[in-house]
Amino acid sequence: MRCCACLSQQQTLQCSPSKMAAEEESNSRAPCLNFSSPGPLGNAQSSNNAHSSPATNEGAAGATGGAPRTAGHSNPQPGPDRGGGTDVRVENSPNRQHTTPQSAGQSATAARAPTVAGGASGAATNMTASSVESPNIPSSLPSSPASAAVLVYREPVYNWQATKNTVKERFAFLFNNEVLSDVHFLVGKGMGVQRIPAHRFALAVGSAVFDAMFNGGMATTSTEIELPDVEPAAFLALLKFLYSDEVQIGPETVMTTLYTAKKYAVPALEAHCVEFLKKNLRADNAFMLLTQARLFDEPQLASLCLENIDKNTVDALAAEGFTDIDLDTLVAVLERDTLGVREVRLFGAAVRWAEAETQRQQYQPTPENKRKVLGKALVLIRFPLMTIEEFAAGPAQSGILSDQEVVSLFLHFTVNPKPHVEFIDRPRCCLRGKECSITRFGQVESRWGYSGTSDCIRFSVNRRIFVVGFGLYGSIHGPTDYQVNIQVIHTDSNTVLGQNDTGFSCDGSSNTFRVMFKEPVEILPSVNYIACATLKGPDSHYGTKGMRKVTHEAPATGTKTCFTFCYAAGNNNGTSVEDGQIPEVIFYT
Repeated sequence: MRCCACLSQQQTLQCSPSKMAAEEESNSRAPCLNFSSPGPLGNAQSSNNAHSSPATNEGAAGATGGAPRTAGHSNPQPGPDRGGGTDVRVENSPNRQHTTPQSAGQSATAARAPTVAGGASGAATNMTASSVESPNIPSSLPSSPASAAVLVYREPVYNWQATKNTVKERFAFLFNNEVLSDVHFLVGKGMGVQRIPAHRFALAVGSAVFDAMFNGGMATTSTEIELPDVEPAAFLALLKFLYSDEVQIGPETVMTTLYTAKKYAVPALEAHCVEFLKKNLRADNAFMLLTQARLFDEPQLASLCLENIDKNTVDALAAEGFTDIDLDTLVAVLERDTLGVREVRLFGAAVRWAEAETQRQQYQPTPENKRKVLGKALVLIRFPLMTIEEFAAGPAQSGILSDQEVVSLFLHFTVNPKPHVEFIDRPRCCLRGKECSITRFGQVESRWGYSGTSDCIRFSVNRRIFVVGFGLYGSIHGPTDYQVNIQVIHTDSNTVLGQNDTGFSCDGSSNTFRVMFKEPVEILPSVNYIACATLKGPDSHYGTKGMRKVTHEAPATGTKTCFTFCYAAGNNNGTSVEDGQIPEVIFYT
């Protein structure tokens, strides 16, 4: 009587295998089939959790042409707008001999397969016939009017294809859907594994890797494929793109989606991920994205990250993610000539990174271990560009440098000729664009002597520029080293705006040799400045046929920068507009 009551309410009777077997023995009744509660469409509700309890959809009748199909074959019809199906009752004679224990067990267990969540279209999903085990149900049903046990079949809605007007809509409907699926992926690790349905044809069309996986010479025949190295959210984003061309990425998933797109050779999705990263690139995440760009071999993204770090070096170094980068990324940054930060700050940032790295490698944060983890990065810090005060207050007392290195650097700051040091003394220039230069002489002659007096020339420009160095003539007696101090002085206030006490080597030719400032010197339009160079060394070449006005025209934009040179008052070691030293000015616009 209990089964008949269930039928009158159009509900399915839930029975466990053990309970049904017991009732069969005591009451000689046929066991009730175990149906799951119907979802919104009268079909099994789904869940992507691979550990969830499996739902059954055994015995659902098909609905082709309005005729019910034999139990054990499903015709899943997800779609929230399609409505429920029709119930079909099948009654057995009370006098019919009950099933054997084996058949009772098969009926009770019904066929189980894990359920999977529907796609982004909101469609509910059903179990496919291939993923379930058919129960032992007779192919021909008795026609006796009397019934002791009744099977209820939920007839799902069919013909979902008719509601999808385009190929894109039909494929989008199949995304993360059990309908017609012929493969499942177990994505993730541990309790986070998700069982995701897919369709071999759709995947092979969108990815050469999937094509080889399913159709290549060593194609897999498995219907379940484990992907422990892929995040479920990233894999779903990949499938979403392959099925519908829709891009679903966010700050939390973009890197894992980029990894997945690269793994399965979907360059279009890679490009969307890179574009997303470009739009969201900031100083506080530049180092983190640079690390990932190098890891995933994305040179364009890496270049943009480096440019951002150049422009916002101080903020990027202060970001929390800076100390998480790897040594190779740190080296790539320290090698750059375009960082906009003083060298003492770079040293401080490198020490912070070394402290974090010693913890990662489980070392004590001693100066020796900090030097050990810094490795080749240490020699890329340009200690000679610091002032002697900056060096004495920081690096000299850090314990990271050896005693010999500290002494040689102090000598470099204080004596001439300067001793050789292992660290780079080439200035960094934080300016963007192309380096420019002008030459103010038309001819080169020999023998220009030096007695400790500065060569000076006054100049002005028509637009704002940044002077980064001078080109100077070298010895007429073959290869020689010179000591030199270069300066840019504001004429009206006699303020030294930039200077560098350094040296250069020449090869005896009449070429000019570059001597650079430690930092760019800003030059404003229509303001008078004095360029000075005090050389210590043998006689050199010098320039003649000087020009009072020299114009530089940018090849790309046609922008003109006009220099006007004038005689500087005082003793200038003979340098003037017509002849002398300082033949070349190196600058950025």
